[in-house]
Amino acid sequence: MQTGPFEVRKVTLESRRVRLEPLGEAHLPGLAEAIADGELWQLGVTSVPHPEQLPGFLAAAEAAFAAGRELPFATIDRHSGRIVGSTRFRNIEAAHRRVEIGFTFIGRGWQRSHVNTEAKLLMLEHAFEHWRVNRVELLTDLLNHASRNAIARLGAREEGLLRSHMVMRDGRIRDSLIFSIVASEWPEVRDRLQARLRD
Repeated sequence: MQTGPFEVRKVTLESRRVRLEPLGEAHLPGLAEAIADGELWQLGVTSVPHPEQLPGFLAAAEAAFAAGRELPFATIDRHSGRIVGSTRFRNIEAAHRRVEIGFTFIGRGWQRSHVNTEAKLLMLEHAFEHWRVNRVELLTDLLNHASRNAIARLGAREEGLLRSHMVMRDGRIRDSLIFSIVASEWPEVRDRLQARLRD
């Protein structure tokens, strides 16, 4: 069993239909198109940047990566080659072998498709099988029913409510639900997700 901290470095994660590339400046035009698909920045239960805010979004992501706290990706549909969204590892606690998967958004036309499940499977595989984490956390707005359902479909266990957890852009004080998958649950979760993607 590994006991020391793991290394956070930029890596491309790839499956049959989805590729997660380390987020970079070249991804921003495609990411702007994905965000425009559904005007995702308008959703009050998420924190998706407006396309004009993407340079700052990237700069903040790069700073968080440099600090060892985040590893952001562009989400790409391999068949079309299109950038369909973004996701990241965040709140990385290497010493405690704990990480969160979050800041995920996908263009409306790709929601409820294979993209989210396949991307999450790639990230969970990296977390549990490469980093050997003990725990992966997923958080969402209490009011974001679509996100709550998507996280539950992954096989994550709901742990509780974080009250008055965040201040949203409109000033609303958000309550967050926290879910987790722990290492002992990973084999069953992996098998279930792989079976779903074969269907």
